[in-house]
Amino acid sequence: MQTPESSNVPAFTLSDTTALVLAGGRGLRMGGVDKGLQPFHGQPMAQHALSRLAAQQGGPLQGLHSVLINANRNADDYLALGEAAWGAGRVQVFADRVQDFSGPLVGFQAGLDLCTSPLLLTVPCDSPLFPLDLAQRLLDALHATQADIAVVQAPEAGRDGQQSLRSQPVFCLMRASLLGSLSRFLESGGRKVDAWTAQHRVVQVPFNLSSDDPHAFANANTLDELRQLEAS
Repeated sequence: MQTPESSNVPAFTLSDTTALVLAGGRGLRMGGVDKGLQPFHGQPMAQHALSRLAAQQGGPLQGLHSVLINANRNADDYLALGEAAWGAGRVQVFADRVQDFSGPLVGFQAGLDLCTSPLLLTVPCDSPLFPLDLAQRLLDALHATQADIAVVQAPEAGRDGQQSLRSQPVFCLMRASLLGSLSRFLESGGRKVDAWTAQHRVVQVPFNLSSDDPHAFANANTLDELRQLEAS
């Protein structure tokens, strides 16, 4: 859908972007543990996400206004992980505004409220292999289509075992001006990411090149999935 926010998109760069790591879930499928702090190849999964954000290609990502971490527990641990990757004073940890674990959109909302740059890049804490050109490819697509939101599409096996491109909406680059829209959606009882993004101009960005890692967007919802991802 075309919206007022999607007209006249300036030529932003990666230095106009704030990064947000989503680590606010309850981890119920992992037995209630804090997923972002579970080890993957010897480091917490959130540490991998923060380090990969710091190593993004295509622009001065170290020039980001700030790095935000949405965490509803263990805030001190997440702050230490963030500062290890980004340095002191560059990281802010925050909880959801409403402590009912309502899903990623609540994290989006709080992140947009704290965002001081024109764009917000979101990644989850439980996908430790996302590509180092993630930000640049999403930014290029946002500019090319004058979109409000650029969302990753990645290969994923269905129930029949066949691979197909599926939207991965927690990996997205969005305009910070969407805060009002998202707040209204949440106030109306909305919770599904796809239902909110459908109200705006969205570009789906495929990550299925021959050079792309097929496991790049794999996430670990259970401890077994985490071990399997480690062994892949």
